[in-house]
Amino acid sequence: MAQKKPIDHSTYDIWKNITSTDISKSGSYVFYTVSPQEGDGYLELKDKNNKLIQRIDRASGPKITEGEKFLVSTIKPPFKDIREAKIKKKKAEDFPKDSLIVFNIEQRQQIKLGPIKNFKVAQNTLNYIAYTQVLNIPSVADSSKGRVDSTSTELLKKGTKGTKAKKENVLVLQQLSSGDTIQFWKADIYLFSNNEKYLVFNKKTEEKDSSGVDGLYLYDLSKKALQKISNGKAVYKSITFDDQSNQISFLADKSPSKAQIKDFKLYLYKIGQDSARMLIDKNTQGVPKDWYVSGDGQLSFDAHGKKLFFGLVPIPAVKDTTLIEFENAKVDIWHWKDDYLMTQQLVNLKRDLAKNYDAVYNLNTNQLISLIDDTFDKTSYTDAATEEWIMATTTFGNRVAYQWQAYQLQKIYAISTRTGERKLIKSNWNGQGYLSPDAEYIVLFNEQDGNWYSHHIATGTEHQLNKGLSVSFADEENDMPTTASSYGIAAWADNNTGIYINDRYDVWYFSLDGKTKKCITNQFGRNNKLVFRLINARNNNDPRKRTFKINEKTPLFLTSFNETNKENGVFSVDPSKTKNPLEIIQDKFTFKNFSTDQQSKTYIYTKENYNKSPDLYVSTQFKGEQRLTDINPQQNEYNWGTAELVKWVTPNGHPAEGILYKPENFDPTKKYPIIAYFYEKLSQGLYTYHPPAPTPSRLNIPYFVSNEYLVFAPDISYKTGQPGKSAEEYINSGMRHLAQNAWVDSTKMAIQGQSWGGYQVAHLITRTNMYAAAWTGAPVVNMTSAYGGIRWGTGMSRQFQYEKTQSRLGATLWEDRDLYIENSPLFFMDKVNTPVVIMHNDNDGAVPWYQGIEMFTALRRLQKPAWLLNYNGDDHNLIQRQNRKDIQIRQSQFFDHFLKGKPAAEWIKTGVNATKKGINWGLDTK
Repeated sequence: MAQKKPIDHSTYDIWKNITSTDISKSGSYVFYTVSPQEGDGYLELKDKNNKLIQRIDRASGPKITEGEKFLVSTIKPPFKDIREAKIKKKKAEDFPKDSLIVFNIEQRQQIKLGPIKNFKVAQNTLNYIAYTQVLNIPSVADSSKGRVDSTSTELLKKGTKGTKAKKENVLVLQQLSSGDTIQFWKADIYLFSNNEKYLVFNKKTEEKDSSGVDGLYLYDLSKKALQKISNGKAVYKSITFDDQSNQISFLADKSPSKAQIKDFKLYLYKIGQDSARMLIDKNTQGVPKDWYVSGDGQLSFDAHGKKLFFGLVPIPAVKDTTLIEFENAKVDIWHWKDDYLMTQQLVNLKRDLAKNYDAVYNLNTNQLISLIDDTFDKTSYTDAATEEWIMATTTFGNRVAYQWQAYQLQKIYAISTRTGERKLIKSNWNGQGYLSPDAEYIVLFNEQDGNWYSHHIATGTEHQLNKGLSVSFADEENDMPTTASSYGIAAWADNNTGIYINDRYDVWYFSLDGKTKKCITNQFGRNNKLVFRLINARNNNDPRKRTFKINEKTPLFLTSFNETNKENGVFSVDPSKTKNPLEIIQDKFTFKNFSTDQQSKTYIYTKENYNKSPDLYVSTQFKGEQRLTDINPQQNEYNWGTAELVKWVTPNGHPAEGILYKPENFDPTKKYPIIAYFYEKLSQGLYTYHPPAPTPSRLNIPYFVSNEYLVFAPDISYKTGQPGKSAEEYINSGMRHLAQNAWVDSTKMAIQGQSWGGYQVAHLITRTNMYAAAWTGAPVVNMTSAYGGIRWGTGMSRQFQYEKTQSRLGATLWEDRDLYIENSPLFFMDKVNTPVVIMHNDNDGAVPWYQGIEMFTALRRLQKPAWLLNYNGDDHNLIQRQNRKDIQIRQSQFFDHFLKGKPAAEWIKTGVNATKKGINWGLDTK
């Protein structure tokens, strides 16, 4: 057998992944998209017996119609065309455009349409599609090529003879079965009714256009009749049909375009009326004083079409446009009593300017109720929104403390949509609240005591659901100095009388009245260290059915994870019986991306492990699976690797485990260099596939393994106040354990970590000289300065991380200054003797990049070998692919030099001067 080749940096682009999967409601068809890391992907449509029906190159966002007669998909431009446009620096309007494909599944025929801007179909798509294009205004002679609506005739009469063709936006409605189309010129936004009976859209002309075309239009597809339901130039937003397609609501601002205040009004149209009527404006009874209808609020009807929900907001102050800008100060004023730091306010400015507050209009009683004011944060509704009560939460008065405690105490209310009554359910609540599907109860998790409760809204009666149970429903493995979170809600009972809740291993049923409790997995998970979770694979695009509900009499499927050997699987369970779950699959694979048909009989899912690329499979309720794809056959040409679980005991007697990756051609008579890569716990990924890809700055495990390195990924458990020592305890002892093997070269060991892993790298090299090389990405090295730093991506203070979460110090800087210094590698840089590369980028949104600078300048002052990589404008984890590719090359050159003795690249030997930036990248090893 010929020797397999190692992975090199030229192979990344060809590696593919499955980017979307779906199955038709009947289960007859499976369709999925496959994309390379760089280049053009494709869609395949197959029957459930794996017969290929059609392959469509560059397809994206496919949809199958309700009758399963047509598949519709966007077609992206070729990768090479986009690349060429970027090279030529073309304007956005000159870039290659998407097109549209309609494939007739029954007749095996397809038509391609385009270029298009976008397309839409109805929620229950049957026979129509709508899409927008930018077209040249046709001459009179060309106007017969396709039907146009009557409002466009004046446009066509003008023609384009003798002048440069002018482009206009066109909405095209196309019947899928016949191919017949009708064009609506100057159309802008558009929407189908759920039942595909109507198409609503607005027409928008230039400011000086006096044709009177502007307005909102309704097209009846069956009658082929067009009606103008709102007249005049306006900004239209949030066009919404009710579930029955009998009513349309929308927002419209008909004030002058230069008006500083956008005075949106809410309109309602009922099918059969001549035009829409203005329903709500700032003068409507029930709108608070100095408030008005928000143009950023989302409109929605309840399922019966009797209630209309919308947003209100205080009328904003406007700038004085008479002021001369350069004569006025530009200043941010920070105040210690502000709810949020100024940095957070600035990051969230756009969101906050669009914030609005829920209100409801009762269409039967014509009553408007403002449900919440501007002190509230969130609201929750049932799927139908027909019930009286909603849930609302506010952290008002408790927001400042989030800066250091990582949570906000909240008040939880039930609010009546009939009267506006507010019932206070909880005050100063540290935990979560969930509205039951029938809005009869609010289910609560208390992080302070780790218990679940149900609160009956009407009576105020409260029950501890897990009362008397010895198992914990809070995170048993929480090693941070903060309260433990729950394992979450698994599902709700379909009769709305109960709830299914996870513990660490099992799934429990609790009746909301507190009378019944049972473990539907019979505690088989806890007894066998198997983590069970319900599979919600239902393929449902109906927003009225977003809540996962369970019928007790219907058998369920669960995923399983074996904490001991890390295997995964699928089990079945009958929630109506007290029996152990039945094993269907338990194997050395990971199963993901479950979908099923409407009858929950045919399932599709992806299956992977370290050796097997994720491929798509189909089965009948997980029996007799059939493989549908083979997306990376080229892997067989390369020296791949193996993954195995390693166990040892730390110096302090703690059992420990991690993953050891070996090359496929591993020879126990040879000695191998070894790199440890770590974060917190990674062993659960023993059977996870790692594609060879330029990573955001993590270790590229398959690359190094293929090139005859050993890679070790140890789990780390932490002790409060000792994050650095905890890393020493687990990482160093794990590496020493492996070094006892003759095939490990203990003189050629290295470490690599990113972010929290980067901090641990920085700490380790101040405490030991056992590593020949180290690579740290975005490390915190000075917890005293980082404690007062900002996470620039969110604007949040970093204090909570040290007091309560990942850094695990459990004290303020002033309570235990020595603790901060002890865990800050900067103060011990004089102990470093390990060559180290630091990657820290100037647009890091999580860890201020001056942390990397502090580390580098300290090592430079001490004349220790160190390098700092700053990928200009990139983030905490590299986003730009060219930078990801670059760091993979440099990382391999660095470890090849220090662990394998290969020649050092120029950037390692002499660096790259700023005068040579963009000319010489310093990658030459000659």
